[in-house]
Amino acid sequence: MRISVLGLGYVGCVSAACLASLGHEVIGVDVNQVKVDLVNDGKAPVVEERIGELIAEVVRTGALRATGDVREAIMGSEVSLVCVGTPSEPNGSLCTTYLERVTEQIGAAVADRRERSGRHTVVFRSTMLPGTCLNLLVPILEKYVGGAAGVDIGVAVNPEFLREGTSVRDFFDPPKTVIGELDPASGDAVAALYDGLPGEVFRVPVPTAEAIKYADNAFHGLKIGFANELGAVCQALGVDSHQVMDVFLADRKLNISPAYLRPGFAFGGSCLPKDLRSLVHAARRADVSVPILAHVLPSNSAHLQRAVDLVERTGKRRVGLFGLSFKPGTDDLRESPLVELAERLFGKGYDLKIYDANVSLSRLIGANREYIETRLPHLGQLLADSVGEVLEHAEVCLVGTRDPAVLSALPHGDGPALIDLIHLPDADARRAEPGYVGLAW
Repeated sequence: MRISVLGLGYVGCVSAACLASLGHEVIGVDVNQVKVDLVNDGKAPVVEERIGELIAEVVRTGALRATGDVREAIMGSEVSLVCVGTPSEPNGSLCTTYLERVTEQIGAAVADRRERSGRHTVVFRSTMLPGTCLNLLVPILEKYVGGAAGVDIGVAVNPEFLREGTSVRDFFDPPKTVIGELDPASGDAVAALYDGLPGEVFRVPVPTAEAIKYADNAFHGLKIGFANELGAVCQALGVDSHQVMDVFLADRKLNISPAYLRPGFAFGGSCLPKDLRSLVHAARRADVSVPILAHVLPSNSAHLQRAVDLVERTGKRRVGLFGLSFKPGTDDLRESPLVELAERLFGKGYDLKIYDANVSLSRLIGANREYIETRLPHLGQLLADSVGEVLEHAEVCLVGTRDPAVLSALPHGDGPALIDLIHLPDADARRAEPGYVGLAW
């Protein structure tokens, strides 16, 4: 394919050189003439493993050249990869100035090109917040092109997952390829760029592709911060932190795995809250600052409050809650987030009915009974004997269980407002129904 790459920083330079080495004909574009001259001389404008040899080779064979003229590059290509920077503004917001400017230039050039050849596809590789492409960049393109995106011009978002220092290696052996496509033809054009490379390919809506890069980078930052904070606590307590993490990382069932990484309701139970409190307390006693660990429980409480807020927004007073125990299939109520939710709603004066097939006040003993008598002493009058009793009572229902009896009885369409705390099996279908709202989806 004939490809133009706009922006010859790390991402653009590596993308251009690697695509050229795959057999594509690539034109690099940059406003910095020094970068343009370096590439045309077969030299890399960035310091990166293997990039120098790669650029020298693809420039020598004629597969890669560079220019400062956007129009020239667009006229000579079928696909444009936009790799310009999106730095932070002083207040932390995303700067889209360079994106907007290059999109205007691409649109104007495509308007001329469209008269003489087929559809051009613009692929945004720059990191940008969800909504940026569809709400900001697509309107600019359509204005300058004088046509409709997805019809007269292709549009896609293709985030990069290149680590500086190993970016050439990462390009040829990617962890995944993500294509946010405005239409199937746009997605096909992007997929063709990477034909033959390993790794799973995900073709998703444009905003999803934009969000994935932020999910990845936020999690990478969180992992590093977590490891460093835990290391500092271990050091203060005289424990070998690397030995601890060696064992931690060996657990591929719960720790380094998909476990606990699906948006749902708040966590609770007899272990996680207690152990987090103990660890943070130990860090404070040792004068070790652990802002990430110290804010895990407040974050959890804020997530629980989102459910309360959703109930308040309905303006209704009769509430039904399905589920009460910390975990399905048990009667363990200790630090159950559903008990905390019931307590907050009851305290705010809501007329509450609760159904949990595994919770019976007469059967509660020991720590369970002591906990519930302290936190929710009126539980006996709130518990319902059946799913139907709750549905008959409620104007708004909160679903915090996957009990088959509950799931099969939940109405579709008309009925009480439905607040989904667990991502119901049919959540995607229910999103179109009036009254349904997911806690975090």
